[in-house]
Amino acid sequence: MSDATEEATDRASAPAARTEQWWRTRWFQVTLSTVVVLLIFGFFFPKVADYGDAWRTIQDLTAPELAILLTVAAWSIVSYWPMLVAAQPRLRWREAGVANLASTAVANTLPGGGALGVGVTFTMQRSWGLPIYETALAALLVGVWSNFVKLGLPIVALGLLALNGEGGAGLTTAAVVGALVLVAAVGLLALVLSSAALAERIGVVGGRMASAVLRLVHRPPVEGWGDETSRFREEAITLLRGRWVLLTATTIVSQLSLFLALLVALRVVGVSSSEVSTVKVLAVFAFIRLLSAVPITPGGLGLVELGLTAALGSGLDPVTKSQIAAGVLLFRGLTWLLPIPLGMAAWVFWRVNKNWLHSPEERRALLG
Repeated sequence: MSDATEEATDRASAPAARTEQWWRTRWFQVTLSTVVVLLIFGFFFPKVADYGDAWRTIQDLTAPELAILLTVAAWSIVSYWPMLVAAQPRLRWREAGVANLASTAVANTLPGGGALGVGVTFTMQRSWGLPIYETALAALLVGVWSNFVKLGLPIVALGLLALNGEGGAGLTTAAVVGALVLVAAVGLLALVLSSAALAERIGVVGGRMASAVLRLVHRPPVEGWGDETSRFREEAITLLRGRWVLLTATTIVSQLSLFLALLVALRVVGVSSSEVSTVKVLAVFAFIRLLSAVPITPGGLGLVELGLTAALGSGLDPVTKSQIAAGVLLFRGLTWLLPIPLGMAAWVFWRVNKNWLHSPEERRALLG
């Protein structure tokens, strides 16, 4: 076949390939996210609470109440950084803050932004002289530990609800499913860490499963998962041997700090513990966190607001529902919206600040 014929064949087949994978394109993801957000805030959310009443509730907040809320919300953002340092000992706190703010801004503004945010972290840390494998290991461990806590929190919340006499069949079912997934995830990690041969085998099997799924969407198979899993095991054991307690503690503190921001937001707008108990807030927060992990909208925009407001306000009077809506919107404004301009500022700082730029050799010499 001539070059011209091959080129013509490629041009003819290109539209078909693009048509098959139109749902994976950026424009479709953006369109879908936009439609979902508009439907939620324009149609579904007003059926749960009144925007006008919620806004009036926010306007009635005093300066001390706003100061308390801002302080707690700021801590919920900063509390993520110790976990990053725990998973990556050579990462400095200020670097953790800049990289986390910038990656969070990307994750909160773009559909599928979580993966792009990881790319931002890799780019920044590489410019600071940190090796890619170190950043990758830390990102993987932070993700694993965060998911462990996210899966475990609903189980704890359900137990507290049962003790408080507030449990229900739906929450019980969800907690049981979460418990099974958590046990399976912990068991899989334990198997990977227990044996090099077993880790390689699990990686090979996982690679085959991933390749089978990728074939359905006409993507090339993955390669080298067995070797990568073995390497992950060796590096993870070295790191976790001395830092798993610190990593676990900082992860729990980070998750509970975000919950605290929601709880304080509800209390400052007038939602009392007799109307919505602290345990119920924890349970709803825990389950909505799990649901929002599905990357339909950036940072769960719309889905989190609707889920929290509807679940917390179920069965309550319209005034309390509006107060809950006000608290939820305040919470999301400070924990979802605020990190976006902060992340943009962090990105600009990284671009203009040359003092932190180092080669790997300079970095090793700097840290001794």
